[in-house]
Amino acid sequence: MNAPLHPELWQRARAQAAAVPAIYGNVDFDAQPFRFATAPDDVSTLPEALTGERPRVLADAEAVDLVRAYTMMGDIVADAYAALIPTYGLQTLIAMLVTACDKGIAAVPDAPAELAAFIAHMERTPEWLDMALVEAGARHDRNSTANLSPFVIRGAFLATFLNKYSALPMALTGSLSNVTAARRVKETATFFATTVLPGALERHGPGFKAAAMVRLMHSMVRFNVMRRPGMWDLAEFGVPIPQVDQMPAGLIPIFLMSYEIIGKGGTTFSPVQRAQVELARYRCYLLGLPEELLPDTPQGIVDVMNTRFATLRDGYDDATCGALLRATMATRLFPDDSLSAWVFNRIEHRFSRKFFVNTMLGGNTERAAQAGVVLDGRDHLLHGVASLFIVGRIIAYKVADRIPVVRDIVDRRLVRRIERQLARYGRAEFVSDGAHYKPAVVVPAE
Repeated sequence: MNAPLHPELWQRARAQAAAVPAIYGNVDFDAQPFRFATAPDDVSTLPEALTGERPRVLADAEAVDLVRAYTMMGDIVADAYAALIPTYGLQTLIAMLVTACDKGIAAVPDAPAELAAFIAHMERTPEWLDMALVEAGARHDRNSTANLSPFVIRGAFLATFLNKYSALPMALTGSLSNVTAARRVKETATFFATTVLPGALERHGPGFKAAAMVRLMHSMVRFNVMRRPGMWDLAEFGVPIPQVDQMPAGLIPIFLMSYEIIGKGGTTFSPVQRAQVELARYRCYLLGLPEELLPDTPQGIVDVMNTRFATLRDGYDDATCGALLRATMATRLFPDDSLSAWVFNRIEHRFSRKFFVNTMLGGNTERAAQAGVVLDGRDHLLHGVASLFIVGRIIAYKVADRIPVVRDIVDRRLVRRIERQLARYGRAEFVSDGAHYKPAVVVPAE
């Protein structure tokens, strides 16, 4: 392994072994896991259209070392708290965290030091934060959250299953069943919808608490898979759910925005885009992502994401990726028998299939077929018709938002629609119970 270019960062990575030995005690931080691909002939997850850029990306040794370090890092404060499961039990840890989020750490009787450190880490205000911009970004994002997100969240979620190195933790938690897959999709939708509500990311807002619960869930996964002999291959996969694997979910929207700006010769964000970037960055920060992985310029965002894509080894196997994809695609998100649920399920299911193939696979129908997603004429037809409706509705709300007399009325309407969505998704548990973990098994394509 080459000498690290970020010695302080690597010192923090190695400190995990002493801080949380239950998770990191057996990790060799000097060994590069097989998933981290830096050889010129390695096949990475960098999109096909950008494969010619990979040598240039890898030539930035400092950026590569940064991503390599965070490939070996989890969430030290949440991990330390999750490691208390044998002492307190799963439900007690969750209850204490909920109380601390709602009422403050002082409201938790005999709060463990690990919980106090976890909450203090989330309460720390980064120097760059502008909450007015965060609120403005949330207001702008409410339009797409209300009108587009319900139709694409499944397709976007499927993208996390295209690579076995990032998908394996989900498979090990028993998420290969349709019921569990539906719950995970709805939990993801709940988190992002919650964070765009007014004041959601303030200290006592629902988005703040949701971020804390997501962090604990990820740490529960790390704790449970690492304490079971033979369940996790460190030499191949490295640390479970490392910081770099949480970047795509939080940064993909602003990554695509940044890529478009650069493609048009731009170098800066517009005021509206800047607000959306601030929202995305702070949401990621609350989820535990370090500031080094949260640039604030179009080029910076593109560079850090491309470095992650260029160093993550491409790997697809049916037992892990295919099974997760099929379970998620087959599930009904809203199993009630109402007419509205039936209509939504019909449209959303086909729209999300087409969205997944077009956006996440670049239209590669052959690769989609390998995963068990085969489009037919009805997929194309419903996607086209629904797109006209969705885009028209988004444009109508954008126009209305520019009219001073009605913009507040329109915003309140969007908030009510998002709240109704959240009610349909149901209560998000954000829990990963190690008692239900099992190795991934092959689920044959239908």
